Amino acid sequence: MHGWIILDKPLGLGSTQGVSAVKRALREGGYGKFKVGHGGTLDPLATGVLPIAVGEATKLAGRMLDSDKIYDFTVMFGVQTDTLDAEGVSIATSDVRPTMAAVEAVLAQFTGPISQAPPAYSALKVDGERAYDLARAGQDVVLASRNVTIYSLSSPVRGGGPAKLVEGGFGERDGLGESPSTTVQADVDPPPRSGEELDEVTLTAHVSKGTYIRSLARDIALALGTVGHVTMLRRIKAGPFDLSAAISLDKLDELAKASALEDVLLPLRVALDDIPALSLTPDQAGALRQGRILAGIAADDGQYFAELDAVPVALVEVEDGDVRVVRGFNL
Repeated sequence: MHGWIILDKPLGLGSTQGVSAVKRALREGGYGKFKVGHGGTLDPLATGVLPIAVGEATKLAGRMLDSDKIYDFTVMFGVQTDTLDAEGVSIATSDVRPTMAAVEAVLAQFTGPISQAPPAYSALKVDGERAYDLARAGQDVVLASRNVTIYSLSSPVRGGGPAKLVEGGFGERDGLGESPSTTVQADVDPPPRSGEELDEVTLTAHVSKGTYIRSLARDIALALGTVGHVTMLRRIKAGPFDLSAAISLDKLDELAKASALEDVLLPLRVALDDIPALSLTPDQAGALRQGRILAGIAADDGQYFAELDAVPVALVEVEDGDVRVVRGFNL
């Protein structure tokens, strides 16, 4: 059991509780003890894709934190809360309601490299303490702005067609937000007319590591001359993992009882789909497993997924023909 189990995290469940659920499923299924970790925090008020690493895949969980994400999120206009989501208390109100045309007009301002101030209620540390702990204690928390990248923002679907997409262009960096697909409520309510004032709007954002969707929603509302907060947040993709592979907690429990968790276990290799493979001979694999450097390898510089007959051996770095282990796998 070395690989990934992708949960469709429900409301109210924390990421560490998702890890505990998988550990419990492994025990109930009779699989024995394995290391388990998650590949990127998802707030209790958010739902969607939560990659859970099992066994040797936990060595790659850190790489998942650096991956880009896609979220669906709903911004309710007229009220800003202290937490920037539905859990908080109101700290500002406005009677201004934007039109769909106005929303679409400002999306380009928030696409590409941007600077954003993280929410006071976040897990970032201030003098060694979590910002949300300080905020809940009544302290004023001011966090430094950070540079992130919004690769794209999409507005609601019009007439059942594809969502309008405003493409970003640069960079790399995380985030927080959907409905069960990358389109936005295409089969629910009819799309708003361009001149109709909106109480809320649902958007899809493809973002880099470090992006806070709650901050993005706040800033979009302010740019529209009003205030707002997030009422729905669903992650529909994290790195290479999307909802197509995600299972519910009920399904996890069902598979555990049937000792069939391997049916949904994705290979360790899937998390490295952007890295080329490097095939090894048995002697080369043995050398890397001992931590030795391979010399004279005909491969371009960069990272590779080294394997022997499709069995993962190590994540390696090639430089000037020398191959060094970055992360070895005990398989």
